Amino acid sequence: MTRISIDLNADLGEGFGRWTLTDDERLLSVVTSANVACGFHAGDAVTMRRVCELAAARGVRIGAQVSYRDLAGFGRRAMDVPAAELAAEVAYQIGALEVFARAAGSRVSYVKPHGALYHRVVGDPEQAAAVVDGVLLAGGGLPVLGLPGSRLHEAAERAGLPAVAEAFGDRAYRADGSLLPRDREGAVVHDPDAVVGRSVAMVRSGTVAAHCGTPVPVRARSLCLHGDTPGAVELARRVRAGLEAAGVAVGAFA
Repeated sequence: MTRISIDLNADLGEGFGRWTLTDDERLLSVVTSANVACGFHAGDAVTMRRVCELAAARGVRIGAQVSYRDLAGFGRRAMDVPAAELAAEVAYQIGALEVFARAAGSRVSYVKPHGALYHRVVGDPEQAAAVVDGVLLAGGGLPVLGLPGSRLHEAAERAGLPAVAEAFGDRAYRADGSLLPRDREGAVVHDPDAVVGRSVAMVRSGTVAAHCGTPVPVRARSLCLHGDTPGAVELARRVRAGLEAAGVAVGAFA
């Protein structure tokens, strides 16, 4: 019997200058893929270099977490960016991270949108195509990590790029499989036992209870562990331990 396998990803390098948000070093001892902020919603050259070095030393895959240009809003504010401009900015972010990944003896292995851009490309075919155009412009045929069934994945598949589905153990789902917006009550699941239980259920059975209670099918190759929530490191460790105790192998998809 084939053993179920799952990748664990987390958003890292989300600091700027003297300000830090994520506990990169300790999270890198748990996750198998690191979504590294590329300077548009968070991150700077020094932070990107440090996270790439830490990830490479631990054998963690490095992913470019691309965003709208929105440092003040942490990339979570809705923006209207022309497609050609967005494609260029996505390529720019990937290229910047690639310099530091290669210097650390690794490489950028995949791309994942962040925040408002992540949610926009679930249903917006133009912005989704622009992100994929940016990935193609950067070269390398990189896998694209995002919600299953999204316009982003449709655009990636049309372009011949691998589309990798992810799920969220600590985020509430709507009945249609999309994530409940963060400004809605209950959008983030804070109870550690609930997060672990939801994570194991999604990986083992392929379902999760939506915010309204309806079972939602979940198909994922990677599970996102948010690094910017209180107690993120301990929660990530508990999720990984819970998965392994349930017979799930944890390993990078890229």
